Amino acid sequence: NHWNAKNWLINYDGKSEEIDRCLWSKKKFKDFILIADVRLVRKPRPAKTQVVLPNGDDAIGNSGEPLEVEIPDAGDTGIYLRGSSKSQVNIGNRFIGSGEIYGYRVDKKMPASVRTAATPSIKADKPPGKWNRFIITMKGEYVSVVLNERLVINNALLPGIPTSGSIALQDDHGIDNQFEFANLFIKELN
Repeated sequence: NHWNAKNWLINYDGKSEEIDRCLWSKKKFKDFILIADVRLVRKPRPAKTQVVLPNGDDAIGNSGEPLEVEIPDAGDTGIYLRGSSKSQVNIGNRFIGSGEIYGYRVDKKMPASVRTAATPSIKADKPPGKWNRFIITMKGEYVSVVLNERLVINNALLPGIPTSGSIALQDDHGIDNQFEFANLFIKELN
């Protein structure tokens, strides 16, 4: 009852206490182009976020501790590709910006080239409360993410991603995440 559809919106109220808070597609997908408009609707509050380097590594300050900056935090969501949380396209107002393939960026067992490719090349997010359009193209083991008409992930290799799986809209188990999805379209590719 925490995911609700009304007219052209899918609204998540941030109050679910279930173990799996995701909204899953019944159908499984292989190769596709997915379009989704997303906006974070919770009132932003100051929060610290990790500074991430272009190669996907977390930045370390002079004292050896993780380097953080303060941002207006309005929550977090994501889109799971092919049923896998590891291949999640992350959505949230962080230093790194949206679009990262989080599970691959932070996996130190992956080659440096995979981790770098899973890290957004630019921050293309609009401020919290504004709509952001994602165009996600999944072909084989490769994914590209366009955010607000800017390419943020360019044909990133995702070794070991399942060949097909469900799509999920995600609540990251944060406190009081509130967001809306709209204009969800998926086109399967041959």
